[in-house]
Amino acid sequence: MIKKSILCCLLTLLLAGCADFNIGTTNRGQVKYSLPPPKPSSRDYYTIKEPLQCVPYVRNASGVQIFGNAHTWWDKAKGKYRMGATPQKDAVMVLSKTERLKYGHLAVVKRVINSRNIEVTHSNWGGDRKTRSIIYKKMRVVDTSRHNDWSNARFWHYPSASYGSVYKVSGFIYPN
Repeated sequence: MIKKSILCCLLTLLLAGCADFNIGTTNRGQVKYSLPPPKPSSRDYYTIKEPLQCVPYVRNASGVQIFGNAHTWWDKAKGKYRMGATPQKDAVMVLSKTERLKYGHLAVVKRVINSRNIEVTHSNWGGDRKTRSIIYKKMRVVDTSRHNDWSNARFWHYPSASYGSVYKVSGFIYPN
């Protein structure tokens, strides 16, 4: 009985080592990922005088010409742009409207690292005026969905050097 349970544990650990995504937790309760955390660089972001909403920033950065609150972009893109669940360079990532994100949120994919990790550029991300006045040129985002379908994601939080809350993702809008 004990040998069987030890064998099962070893097999589980062996299989987990081959996986691209490890769902263990660290001592601080953060989800562990197979990639090392990004190292902050002054080239990853810059501060502006006034907060800039994500919608005009993303419209300019992506060329996707949709208007309205961020969460409405997903429905407004239908029939005008290709859409999907897979991140691609220059695609617009649409976060759904939630209690925490009353208007949703938008970001532009700058780099696909692997099937679970991307880097985005975006604005107006934070909890106060100071953090909302930062343009992030390069922020890591990780897919936390169970089936690697990008239905949920977490954004890197530079001040705490950890991933933040889980957000629901509507999908990706691909520019024409």
